[in-house]
Parts: sequence; structure tokens; C-alpha cells
Amino acid sequence: MIADHTSQPVAVIWEIPDVVRMRRRILPVILIACAAAAPATKAPNCSGPDHWAAGMAFTKLKDAGVFTNDTVDFDHVTAKMIVSQRIGKDLWRQAFRVTFPLKSGTPVQAIVVSDASSEECSMSDAQVFLVSKTL
Repeated sequence: MIADHTSQPVAVIWEIPDVVRMRRRILPVILIACAAAAPATKAPNCSGPDHWAAGMAFTKLKDAGVFTNDTVDFDHVTAKMIVSQRIGKDLWRQAFRVTFPLKSGTPVQAIVVSDASSEECSMSDAQVFLVSKTL
């Protein structure tokens, strides 16, 4: 018991050493719980004109006869991620909107869907959908 200034006894719930010992026990548990709740890896960034989605879209559209190397303005190609969904421990399914501006001024747009990991953007074959009209 500890007395206050009126000399009345005051009950102490915890002594200071008890609080310190409790903090030493609880803090590691809290830190481990927070680390376990945080995702181990982030979704990979496979967007951009020099990555897998744009390269596969270009190859498949070129093979389909949509355009040739000479008709594409490569300086203005864009590939933007639309969505990324985790489908495994280190595996994401991603969709991209890839735009190939032609030298004639007409853009060719495609949607590319493929799987990616934290180490590799090409974990699956890419599905390429040619956008015929944007409403």
C-alpha cells in the first residue's frame, strides 16, 4: 500500500516492475502478430511499354496482321495495369490496357491478361483481346 498526501491508504493495482515485465512479454507478441498480418510480397509491377504485357500484345497483334513494325510509333506505346488479383502464395493474375499509337494517328488498343510472380512477369501465356471500340 502507498499513502497519499492525506495519509489514507491507496491500493496499487500494479507495481512499476510488473508493468515493465508485462511490456517485455507483450511487445514481442504484438510485433510478431503485425508481421504475420502483413503481406509477404507486393503485386509485381509488370506495366510499361518494355514489359511482358506490351511485348506479348505486340507479338500477337503483329502475327494477326493488325499492324507491322513500320506502322507503330514505339515512342508513345503505353501499358497500364487495370487490375491485379492474388491467386496464389506468390502468384497474381493481372490485366493491362496496352495502346499502340500508329504513325497514321490511329491507336490500336488491347487488353492483356497474364499471371505474374514477384520474380517473373511471364508466369503464364498472355491472353490478348483486341479492343475494337471504346464506348
